[in-house]
Amino acid sequence: MRDRLPMIKTSSWGLALLLVLPILAIFYTAVGDTGDIFPHLFETVLPTYTLNTSLLVAGVVAIAIILGVPTAWMLAMYQVPGSRQLQWAMVLPLAMPGYIIGYIYTDWFDYAGPLQRGLRALFEWQTVNDYWFPDMRTLPGACFVLALVLYPYIYLLTRAAFMEQSVTLTHSARLLGCSPMQSFRRISLPLARPAIAVGASLVAMEALGDFGTVNYFAVSTLTTAVYDTWLSYSSLTAAAKISAIMLVAIFLLISVERYGRRKQAQFSPSSSSDAIEKMPLTGWRKVGVLAWCWSLLSLAFILPLLQLLVYAWHYYEKNAVSEFATFSYNSFYTSSLAALIAVGIAWTVNVYRRLRGHGVSVAPMRLASMGYAVPGTVLAIGVMLVLTRGDHFINDIATHYGWGRPGLLLSGTMVALLVAFVVRFSAVAIGSIESSMAKIPPSLDMAARTMGCTTTGVIRRVHLPLIRRGTLIAMLLVFIESMKELNAAILLRPFNFETLATYVYNFTSDEHLEYAALPAILLVVVGLVPLILINRSLEQKYQ
Repeated sequence: MRDRLPMIKTSSWGLALLLVLPILAIFYTAVGDTGDIFPHLFETVLPTYTLNTSLLVAGVVAIAIILGVPTAWMLAMYQVPGSRQLQWAMVLPLAMPGYIIGYIYTDWFDYAGPLQRGLRALFEWQTVNDYWFPDMRTLPGACFVLALVLYPYIYLLTRAAFMEQSVTLTHSARLLGCSPMQSFRRISLPLARPAIAVGASLVAMEALGDFGTVNYFAVSTLTTAVYDTWLSYSSLTAAAKISAIMLVAIFLLISVERYGRRKQAQFSPSSSSDAIEKMPLTGWRKVGVLAWCWSLLSLAFILPLLQLLVYAWHYYEKNAVSEFATFSYNSFYTSSLAALIAVGIAWTVNVYRRLRGHGVSVAPMRLASMGYAVPGTVLAIGVMLVLTRGDHFINDIATHYGWGRPGLLLSGTMVALLVAFVVRFSAVAIGSIESSMAKIPPSLDMAARTMGCTTTGVIRRVHLPLIRRGTLIAMLLVFIESMKELNAAILLRPFNFETLATYVYNFTSDEHLEYAALPAILLVVVGLVPLILINRSLEQKYQ
């Protein structure tokens, strides 16, 4: 069984270190000298960017909790018409990119938009001085838009926590005279606090790493500072310093979240005979729950999707261009390669963990998964630092042997984009394959060993057939995440190379999303696939 274990061990550690190398490169470069650039930024704009980032993260998390926790409670505890459909429909906003929602809401709320035109016609207002109307292109507007697309993180985890709580606790509270609201506030909500904290940390990391939405809303954050420092000041070192600050903030955020729930545990999990029984609602309560859920779903997904369909219908000729097919091919090609490579890495580290069985064997899996917590813009800095060094090394070798300088073979080609996708989304593949492999009893490995199977034989005859579905899901998830990635793609794509995400964002930033409505719809439809998979797994769990 150990005939190929040394090779698998070497491959696992080697791949894990390669994936974590961009993160290490950021910290290594951050200690370098930036001249007067970083001190100038620190004295002028960086405090404002840091304050905006803090307010953005706090605002998005607060609004997402307000939207997600009540929705999770309503759909976990109460039976209303269409609740089965609402349970999975409430996660659909995750498929909608934030910058697309931002453009649509800005179009609706603008002075020339339909809402203000209707108000002026209704009340006979003449100028903007006659009334007040909220401005979407502000920090609160960005918080609202991002919360609309990110609240499903909190909804999913919190609803699962409510469903897993023991019904005996709720019954005991009712017997002691607690109303449903008091039972929620005193029992259900404290028990769900760990899930809310995890969801809030995910929302915070997504908000911290967002570039498309805040850049469109002209809200200067640390993410936009990395972008501007790199492109405007041409200083990778200064950009690395800002990226290092963001990474420290992310690691602190994760540490605080884990420390805050270190002693929290639920010692009365519900069993199949002790599951939550949904209570039917009638009267104004039923109307209120339905109005809340359908209004939230309409604001976050249904109405924006209908607006995209209207854009595509009215501007079909502008959308059906040859570039659409080219950029679609670029996205499918790079995403497919990234999915294959990420699944190969996931297989290697999971097989090593399975065969080794010791605690240290989990380290390559955790190292290889670190990139998922890094914002795409920050990760692009690390990838560029590593690949630029690689290009210099290749050119020096070629010059030494008289072959001529081949140029930027790594940092100036699709390789940079591919590396960023693999580093960022390998964690998705690793998690999917890990959960599938954990379901294989160790006795099957032992039986294969007694029948004389080698390590390769066990992998080929036992592991591969049993986790084929998990492997396909992992490949699909990495493919879809790579298709939607904007932050890294907008910085690392080669010249004259666009993906669907960058193609749509370019039109969005130029105030012409209607000309890229079809690609935007394709991105949304592709993003629905993992949500359908998540919904099916949850339905199977709570049946």
